[in-house]
Amino acid sequence: MNAEVSAHYLKMVLQAVPEQPIVLFWDRAPWHRGKPIEKVLEDNPRLEIIYFPPASPDLNPQEHVWKATRKAVSHNHLEPRLPELADQFVMHLTSTTFKSTFLDHYGYSAIRPMFI
Repeated sequence: MNAEVSAHYLKMVLQAVPEQPIVLFWDRAPWHRGKPIEKVLEDNPRLEIIYFPPASPDLNPQEHVWKATRKAVSHNHLEPRLPELADQFVMHLTSTTFKSTFLDHYGYSAIRPMFI
């Protein structure tokens, strides 16, 4: 990953949702910052990025997904081959719904009926 790839991803998100304002919550990975990201933000004022605080993985809902998947698949496993273990990891990620109350802290459950 690098900032150019992340900027390309942001452009795809903007294209997929052409008329709506977008708020994106991101961690502080190095590829989520830099000149390419700044350029996309400058060119698209309807996009806002809110970065999670440093050293706060507990606030990032994606971290809970990784933790639950590692616990379900790779802790105390019997699979001796890494490719098969990786397949099980991907299968768990794609077939599991992970509950998160992250957005509820920001009032999402109050406005969710508007989007159904």
